[in-house]
Amino acid sequence: MTKDATKPDPNRPDPDQRILDAIRAIPKGQVAGYGEVARRAGLPGRARLVARLLSQNEDRKLPWHRVLRSDGRIAFPEGSEGWREQSARLRGEGVIVENGRVRGQRAAATPEEALDAELWGAPPSAKRVAATRAVKSPKKKTARAR
Repeated sequence: MTKDATKPDPNRPDPDQRILDAIRAIPKGQVAGYGEVARRAGLPGRARLVARLLSQNEDRKLPWHRVLRSDGRIAFPEGSEGWREQSARLRGEGVIVENGRVRGQRAAATPEEALDAELWGAPPSAKRVAATRAVKSPKKKTARAR
């Protein structure tokens, strides 16, 4: 007998509840991107669903302010009431926010990456790594056959 895909699985919470649980699991002083929240909720590629759910949220205890764009920026328009409140809440948790962007951590970091960064420090930028690996060797001039 095949399982009916239209019926919800009673053993698994609905997608909205899984997203809310993933948001509640973000530790104080840390952030996650909308896409990362969706991935942690088992809904990869559903970042817009996370944004929609947060826009309709009425739970004052939900740490919504820990969810950012994947580039680390606050999604509210700069200077708006929501932008100011999210900045203030993040700063209240010790997060560095400069011009609406979180500094010192990636919003899309996985829990494993966040732990690595906490233990070993932030990884060097990709450009710096590439520059230190690049070995410039002088070009050899070859004699032309005449």
